[in-house]
Amino acid sequence: MKRAQLSLAQGVGIVLRNRRAERGLSQEALAELAGLHRTYIGSVERGERNLSLKNICSLASALRLTASQLLSEAERAIAGPKES
Repeated sequence: MKRAQLSLAQGVGIVLRNRRAERGLSQEALAELAGLHRTYIGSVERGERNLSLKNICSLASALRLTASQLLSEAERAIAGPKES
């Protein structure tokens, strides 16, 4: 059975939540590092936001990633496991 296709925004949210948790950061701490509001972080993690390039770069930097790394991981997250 195929699962519903996730959007890139949802993929970014998955990566942000996982990376934030790996670093032991709260949404508030990540927001402070990125210069954004905590409620914005929550909506990004839920895939509700269409992020600007500026905010992608800010969030990636706060997580010690490049924007391209963040987007690559998000693309892998939405692709799901490869079928063999």
